[in-house]
Amino acid sequence: MPDLIAFLTDYGTRDGFAAVCHGVAATRAPSARVLDLTHDVPPQDVRHGSVVLARVARHLPPAVYVAVVDPGVGTTRRGLALRAGTSVLVGPDNGLLPPAADVLGGVSDAYALTNTTLWLPAVDRTFHGRDVFMPVGAFLAAGGALGEVGDQVAAGSLVRLPAPGRTRTATSLTCEVTYVDHYGNVQLAGDEDDLVVLRDWAAQGWVDIEVTGPGPARAGEPGEPGAPGGVRDRARVGRAFGDVPAGELLAYLDSDRRLALAVNEGSAAARLRVRGGAVITVAAPTEA
Repeated sequence: MPDLIAFLTDYGTRDGFAAVCHGVAATRAPSARVLDLTHDVPPQDVRHGSVVLARVARHLPPAVYVAVVDPGVGTTRRGLALRAGTSVLVGPDNGLLPPAADVLGGVSDAYALTNTTLWLPAVDRTFHGRDVFMPVGAFLAAGGALGEVGDQVAAGSLVRLPAPGRTRTATSLTCEVTYVDHYGNVQLAGDEDDLVVLRDWAAQGWVDIEVTGPGPARAGEPGEPGAPGGVRDRARVGRAFGDVPAGELLAYLDSDRRLALAVNEGSAAARLRVRGGAVITVAAPTEA
């Protein structure tokens, strides 16, 4: 089992929650390394966390991933440990883990965390990252067998997040916002094929942009909470931020090879007033 613990949460760094989990890892698996992937996932934003986890998993060596974005903590939702390729992912059964597992080769074994002897002696209903997930992750990173964490479950029983919405017609593409990054770049549920179509539509130099749904307000994510839909704009189609002048909106393919919107030296999320879950329609221009 890998001795690298790759750690992702929405805990932030102000309150010491992540540091406490580091302490548990150091106590239970003193020879293991802990790599902080991020603790800045917007609070309770499972989809955002799943995107980051899958993005990072493509580039890491074999690891024990401990991922905690867990608005259902203390409820009947399961804790899981999943074998995927040469790595293991530990966290809640809420859709956070499967996208990264898919990147790592798919789930080959899945276990519910029912072996309570591996947990901390006193389990708080609001801090399973400290009391359940990190102790199990540390057990595995210290050489423990995956089959000892609990009962085996069917891979098909895992909770998966709904596929983000995407509809393309002859003249428009309507996509859900799947992710907003630190810079305010807006990732959409579109791909390279969609960008090729946008380039055809942009014969006049731009495509029309309309926000048709605002998405939920989430603390810590760029954009304006509760902003209404109906924002209209135009974007040029390019390959890099410098393809457009400063302050101009760009449609491009991001480093995840997903369709995205950005403002050169600015924030597309703030300009369009959107967050994750918003709906954006990109269309062939209707006027010269």
